Amino acid sequence: MHELLISEPFLLFLVMGSYLLGVFIYTKSHIALLHPIIISIAVIIGVLKWAGIDYDTFFHGSYIINFMLGPSVVALGYVLYEQIGYLKGKVLSITSSIIVGSFVGIVSVILICKLMNVDHSVIASLEPKSVTTPIAMSLSARSGGIPSLTAVTVVLCGILGGIIGPFILRKLHVRSKVAQGLALGAAAHGLGTARAIELGAVEGAISGLAIGLMGIMTSLLIPLVEKWIA
Repeated sequence: MHELLISEPFLLFLVMGSYLLGVFIYTKSHIALLHPIIISIAVIIGVLKWAGIDYDTFFHGSYIINFMLGPSVVALGYVLYEQIGYLKGKVLSITSSIIVGSFVGIVSVILICKLMNVDHSVIASLEPKSVTTPIAMSLSARSGGIPSLTAVTVVLCGILGGIIGPFILRKLHVRSKVAQGLALGAAAHGLGTARAIELGAVEGAISGLAIGLMGIMTSLLIPLVEKWIA
């Protein structure tokens, strides 16, 4: 029985099945806190605990899901191509927004952690919190961080941004589709982009662009900021 539970087909079914269950519940309830990601995480943790499956076994058994994160981000380029007209005359504002957003995200983490005397490995794990998971884990490992902690942090930031991001944008009266897409993609990466796509095609396309630009800018700024603040 245990061999079946740790097999790759079962673990893949667990991941996809729990997410589809989450989508069903969210569609029926329309409650933000019942986001499909939150439900699937709860179901997966419960099953792993019940079956006594450790994280390494689960990760290797469902590795194809993690691998597909990269191609899925690249696929967003097609959505951006369809909305390319919205980028005309906005290149400077988009670029400056990404630079500022990436810089503030990195510096805020470092300063807060230093004030709390947090170990460097934790700081390095939290610095790329606003970057999509594959890039964030790579940056974390390169800086001496803990990739698994980075993955958890990225997911939590994505969930939080996806849930409260649109609400905050409404309260701040941010009506620009480009600004909404940039905010959700830069702060909440993949999950924010999924939420942006629900708002509209333009928001989703710009959010996908923000993911890629944040990955590039964050990878460039982390070494520079660390040297500057250290």
